[in-house]
Formats: sequence, structure tokens, C-alpha cells
Amino acid sequence: MTTTGRLLGSGRSADVYEIDEAWVLRRDRDGWGDAAAEGAVMTYVRQHGYPVPRVRPTASPTDLIMERLSGPTLLSALAEGRTGAEEAGTLLASLLRRLHAVPGRDPGDPHSRVLHLDLHPDNVMLTPSGPRVIDWSNTESGPPALDWAMSALILAQVAVAGTPLAAPAHTMLRSLLCDPSELTEQALSQARRRRAANPTMTSREVELIGDAEHLIRAVGQLP
Repeated sequence: MTTTGRLLGSGRSADVYEIDEAWVLRRDRDGWGDAAAEGAVMTYVRQHGYPVPRVRPTASPTDLIMERLSGPTLLSALAEGRTGAEEAGTLLASLLRRLHAVPGRDPGDPHSRVLHLDLHPDNVMLTPSGPRVIDWSNTESGPPALDWAMSALILAQVAVAGTPLAAPAHTMLRSLLCDPSELTEQALSQARRRRAANPTMTSREVELIGDAEHLIRAVGQLP
């Protein structure tokens, strides 16, 4: 197991530890991740110019060594007023478009693309050299519309939750979906099922999925 330093941060399912000034280690707490597969996807999209941290292989299926990044998350920048909600939504949309411009990894399916499936403001770091997308633990290959639907649903859940982030989340959702052609009925239904089955979701978050879907339909002009 990789030797780690101080704890730098914790998410719903993983912790990030310091290794040195150049590298950090993200360790899955529950043992269900596949760090090697995740790292392979990150390396692949990086080779095609997509903004992700560099990664190094480890012997552990739960440990991923990544380039140490400096700068706030997009969520932190929003909370501190350094970035506007409309700008943040536009950035998320541009990152999705850039990702889906990367050639798919499945040569048998020309329409399949690498999907992040958890692209939201807390998974984008604003570094001095530009945004970097982190946390690829949910990545799969599939139709781009599903990625748009997942990001929209995550934002919409926050927008209907009645917290201080509800208003900016609503604005981000509108900005994300200003081009509704990327969102489909089938993708939204699939995203809803996936979110409801996500083991890291709280019961309250699951309860909000229905209202979130209604909001997306209104904003995205779906029937």
C-alpha cells in the first residue's frame, strides 16, 4: 500500500492524501472502485487533449495516484463569489462537449464516447492553467446524451432542494441546457434510474429526483 501523508480532503466515498508536492493519493473507503480502470480512462482522454490530472499506476485497486492540483473547485469559486453561476454552467457544458469530441474507446460503436457521468462543480478544479476534471470513478462508454442528463439531474436536485445553493444551481442548469439538443427523453429516464440507485445518495436526495426531473423538463423543453 502506498505511504501517505496528511489528509487533504474527503468525498462521499474516498479520501485524498498528500504524497509530496507533486502527487496526491485518492483512496476509496469502501473498496468498490477500480482505480486501474479509472486511471486508464484518465490517461486516454488526457492523450487526446482533455484537461485531467496526470495519473500513476499503483498495485492497489482502491488507490489512484494523481497529479497534485492547485486552485479551488468550481463549487468553492461559486460559493466565494469568484465565479458566476451562468459562467459555471457554460463551463460545464463546454467540458462535456470537449469530452464527447474525444474519439470513443469502442471501435465497434462509432457513436459511443467516454462519459464522465458525475460532472458537476465540485468535480472541476480551477487551476492557474485552466479547469481540470477530477473523480472519474463513474466513467463508462456510452451515448453523450446520458452525460448531459446526469449533470443536469445533479444540478436540478440542488436547484429544488431549497438550500442557499438552489438559486445558483437553477441558473447553472439553464446555462448548461441552453442547447436542448444534447438532452433526450431516454437519457433523462436512464439518469433518473441511476441516481436513484446510487448508494452514496441520501434518502432526501432520492426524494428530490422527481421534482428535479420536472425542472429539467421545463428548462430543457422536454415533454
